[in-house]
Amino acid sequence: MNSLLLLFLLIITYLLAYNLYGRFLSGRIFELVKNGDVPSRKLMDGIDYVPTKKEIIFGHHFTSIAGLGPIVGPAIAIIWGWVPAILWVVFGAILMGAVHDFGSLVVSLRNEGKSIGELTGSLITPRARILFLLIIFFELWIVIAIFAMIMGVLFKLYPTSVFPVWMEIPIAVMVGYLAYRKGKNIFWLSILAIILMYATVIIGAYFPLKLPSIEAWLVILFVYSYIASILPVWLLLQPRDFINSHELAVVMFLLFLGVMVAHPSIVAPSCNPSPPGAPSILPFIFVIIACGAISGFHSLVSSGTSSKQVEREEDALFVGYGGMLLESVLSVLVIIAIAAGLGMGYHFKGRFLTGREAWFAHYSDWVAASGLGAKLSAFIEGSSNLLAALKIPKAIAVTIMGVFIVSFAGTTLDTATRIQRYVVGEFSGIKNRYLTTLIAVGASALLAFSQKGGKGALILWPLFGTVNQLLAGLSLLVITIYLAYRRKPFYFTGIPMLFMIGMTGWAMVKNILKFHAEKNMLLFTVGVCIFLLELWMIFETVLVLRRIKGGETGGDIS
Repeated sequence: MNSLLLLFLLIITYLLAYNLYGRFLSGRIFELVKNGDVPSRKLMDGIDYVPTKKEIIFGHHFTSIAGLGPIVGPAIAIIWGWVPAILWVVFGAILMGAVHDFGSLVVSLRNEGKSIGELTGSLITPRARILFLLIIFFELWIVIAIFAMIMGVLFKLYPTSVFPVWMEIPIAVMVGYLAYRKGKNIFWLSILAIILMYATVIIGAYFPLKLPSIEAWLVILFVYSYIASILPVWLLLQPRDFINSHELAVVMFLLFLGVMVAHPSIVAPSCNPSPPGAPSILPFIFVIIACGAISGFHSLVSSGTSSKQVEREEDALFVGYGGMLLESVLSVLVIIAIAAGLGMGYHFKGRFLTGREAWFAHYSDWVAASGLGAKLSAFIEGSSNLLAALKIPKAIAVTIMGVFIVSFAGTTLDTATRIQRYVVGEFSGIKNRYLTTLIAVGASALLAFSQKGGKGALILWPLFGTVNQLLAGLSLLVITIYLAYRRKPFYFTGIPMLFMIGMTGWAMVKNILKFHAEKNMLLFTVGVCIFLLELWMIFETVLVLRRIKGGETGGDIS
């Protein structure tokens, strides 16, 4: 199939979904109120609660939920064929992921910007709140440690990205200061920022910077994430993510142009159900492709940072539903870059391969395709081929893609640390942000440095995929209870909730059995505990649904 025709059809599908299904949900199910009261105005403190224009908060929200997820998931799952990967990315996002993100944002907006975990106590039971917060803490504990390690690895893999990524920080602070303290026009500031960013990209391409070890990068990144988390959102978090959203727009536009100019044919198999060494496509495709379709981490961003900055309730559709659809578009571009772009030329063991031979050389088996370097190199090689069709020099093209990947990993690290600070505060009752941030960063640093090379988080990483998708199912469960209390049709979230909990539970059981067979008692024990927490929370929810059916109201839930 021609890649340009596929991309064109899918973009039309996303536009129809936003304007039909998204607007139906916002108007008929969640009933967004024009100029309705929002936490950013009611609780404005200039630190976390800051009313923000929808274009800016969209940039923060999108770059925070994106990270590396929409790249690495599809880059692995395409080994089962590009058709199942595309179908899950597109329809999973439209019917599940965007609903999940949008619903989490709306429920939090209407309840003082509380996180989805905190709201569980009011919507279900206080016990369920504790269970949910424990699952959230566990996920973020791994995320912070693993993304700090990934950034360190990426800095070593792509030293040309070091200078532009770190120069983005002073550029972002300049934008935040001029926009919020001097009242300068954000549009012109964003244009200036992106020009400066790409000037640093060119410099970085020819002047790479290196540190001797990943551990050294980890120390710097943990210190940075602590500082970034305690700063006001308008000074660094918002402007940096806003710049990254422009950077993403440039990259996506270049990839789109590359597809238009080169319009390569797709060389990946349409369906490859049994690749050597791979787990079964069902249920694991729904776990491995997360962020491009649906991801529990998104509910933490929606109800953690974004809900505290949305300026008007009606902006939730653009930020929540629209942000997820755009992330899904990114995953589609990733799939096309790998499925078609890789076939334009691939250097493999001293040979230059093209077509299906190039694709199968990279995806010869599960082990060859599933390592971090393999995931990223497939995308970068395919993308660079598309950019080469635009006559962009190889060194510049690789640096552009390297900076893009590292910058998105950085936004995930920033946002995850801030959200973990909120979770620690909600769980412990500690109000001091310096102390809660220290606990959040310190716990992840201890995990990272528990193994040589800062790779401690890799011990628990095999559990992350199922925990993340379990969190998506549980977040949809909370949103479903919210709609049930309001006497609204809740099958729009209830059906996706049942699907995600069913598929994730299936995958988790298979993993637990695998850990037991391998005699990996740590992962087996932790996996069983998380699975029991899930069952306990579902049991609590069933009791609440019975009470709602009996006429119980939501009390203080708005």
